[in-house]
Amino acid sequence: MREDIHERARRLALYIVENNATVRDAAQHFSVSKSTVHKDLTERLRGIDHALYAQARAVLEQNKAERHLRGGEATRRKYKGTN
Repeated sequence: MREDIHERARRLALYIVENNATVRDAAQHFSVSKSTVHKDLTERLRGIDHALYAQARAVLEQNKAERHLRGGEATRRKYKGTN
């Protein structure tokens, strides 16, 4: 079972790095919770593959810096009536 978790963490990280995806995107794609994705990427992956961890962390930091822009855009679409 432990190997499955390690493999899942690697696959999640590769998906996020290759697609510049958000935690929500990855969670939906792999049918797991956002909490699972976040824990796999921030805790488990660090001990498994540090280079991949660094790449995934960079994407997560970029997403965090841009989240206020995505939220503002979603609000604008909501009130404009276009989803």
